[in-house]
Amino acid sequence: MQQPILDSIHHLAVQVTDIAAAVLWYQQLLTCEVAYQDATWALLKFANLSMALVLPDSHPAHMAITCYTPEHYGEPVMHRDGTSSVYIADPFGNYVEMLKPAS
Repeated sequence: MQQPILDSIHHLAVQVTDIAAAVLWYQQLLTCEVAYQDATWALLKFANLSMALVLPDSHPAHMAITCYTPEHYGEPVMHRDGTSSVYIADPFGNYVEMLKPAS
């Protein structure tokens, strides 16, 4: 019997109040690369996944799952990097972003 293909975590997002200070702190503590950074969010690349640093008033803390059919969960929102996604909540109030990669 063939094993099912497992879903992939694209990134985890944690809320911070200062993007630049958070990037500096994580870079000093851990070995990671900054894939993107501006005043509103940053994306840090690690060997096995990415971590987004987001402001509390712009994004909820969440995990993003690579999903090629986010429309099954609601109306996808297009992002500036070419991805699209839908946020859903699990029964415990945790947010999961169903994220379609850029074409």
